[in-house]
Amino acid sequence: MRKLLILLVVVSLATSMILTGCKNEETPSKEPQKNIELIGAGATFPQPLYTKMFDVYYKNTGVKVNYQGIGSGGGIRQLLEMAVDFGATDAYMSDDQLKEAPQKIVHIPMALGAVVVTYNLEGNPKLKLDGETISDIFLGKITKWNDDRIKRLNPDVTLPDMNITVIHRSDGSGTTFIFTDFLSKVSEEWKEKVGCGKSLNWPVGLGAKGNPGVAGLVKQTPGSIGYVELSYAEENNLPYAMIKNKKGNFINPSLESVSLAANVPLPDDTRVRLTNTDAEKGYPISSFTWIIVYENQNYKGRSKERAEELVKLLWWMIHEGQEYNEPLLYGRLPKAAVEKAERIIKGINYDGEPLLKQ
Repeated sequence: MRKLLILLVVVSLATSMILTGCKNEETPSKEPQKNIELIGAGATFPQPLYTKMFDVYYKNTGVKVNYQGIGSGGGIRQLLEMAVDFGATDAYMSDDQLKEAPQKIVHIPMALGAVVVTYNLEGNPKLKLDGETISDIFLGKITKWNDDRIKRLNPDVTLPDMNITVIHRSDGSGTTFIFTDFLSKVSEEWKEKVGCGKSLNWPVGLGAKGNPGVAGLVKQTPGSIGYVELSYAEENNLPYAMIKNKKGNFINPSLESVSLAANVPLPDDTRVRLTNTDAEKGYPISSFTWIIVYENQNYKGRSKERAEELVKLLWWMIHEGQEYNEPLLYGRLPKAAVEKAERIIKGINYDGEPLLKQ
């Protein structure tokens, strides 16, 4: 009997030690993971920002967001097909596109960004370019880096007798829309021969997919020139040009110059173009980037819970999430844009019932 009692005491102590050890073991204090994974697709322009935002949001809430950078055209198409919870685009949907949608789609601005003209030249000189010169390069009319028109803009730079290789997007792209919207405003020849759009018939050059593809191809091709969102040029240590704006000033793309370009009246649906700004110190190839969703979230068997999580995410992105914009070289939403976005999000509903609980 005594041996049995001793054995029971030993077992009891061992069990106590195991349980105590489990209690003292440090574990991350994260909210339990929810069984919802929101799906988004679209623009590569804001992808570095969205990647950061969605990572922070998951850590804070346990809600996963799976975002695929497939270009603005792909994001619009996926939303029209109701294959994603949200699309992302740098080119707002046209009236005709909105009419084709099975239900009403709304645009929610998330950030401001700059499309830069980047290039691969020895020594990474800081070039100055104007719209006409950029247009002629992408039209194939200027084919050498030491062309007189480039030299006149850059008298202090020694330009090489080197062929120019044009790099452009091969996919449907909001970045392309912003870039060609600017060119169409400053060059009648570009407007007539090529025009503005997400996908174009390029006169010359090599195509690459996404902002990462263009940046990568420029980086590995001496003598090349392309256009990418600012953060991709910075990430790849690529130089980018100062661009002449409507007031005749050569402007470096920056958070300040992009924000100045956004100082325009904003319509209630937030669909506005910022290129070729009138602002004296505004950068002329700037744009909002938007997330697009259906206003009525009850479609294709979606649960109300899923719709509520989407609305919570969007609200967080235009408020707390904005602190991640500037460190990644995106402009924060101006106050007027936040107020417009708030009204749009408050209007998102599930069969008429507002989803935002405040």
